[in-house]
Amino acid sequence: MRRHEDQVEELGLEIVVVTFEARERAEEYVRETGLRWPLLIDRRRVLYGAYGMGRGRWSAIWGPATWRAYIRLIGRGQRLRRPTGDIHQLGGDVLVDPAGRVALHHVGKGPADRPSVAALFDRVRQGQRYSR
Repeated sequence: MRRHEDQVEELGLEIVVVTFEARERAEEYVRETGLRWPLLIDRRRVLYGAYGMGRGRWSAIWGPATWRAYIRLIGRGQRLRRPTGDIHQLGGDVLVDPAGRVALHHVGKGPADRPSVAALFDRVRQGQRYSR
């Protein structure tokens, strides 16, 4: 998403990143990645639970899609690190419109199961067309 910051700004989006990691690990992540968006720490995983993001199956976490995603990251020059947290915790993407309605709710089946940035932007643009 960070490679698309111009579009994020153009669409007037506000992004919030949520993690269940400890504060020290979250701060390390912000330093390492240069994250500029707010990072919320949900140690008890209340938001995760509210949006149905439970635990993933071993086959989904370590399946072919995950390995392909890791190979793509390595191809982009990113260094992979040993996981420090609960690798079975599912994540996802949630778009909330200005009225507080959920416009998109995607719970990943594993680390590689995410909607494309283009699909997220398309959903935002669709919502903007209908709200005017």
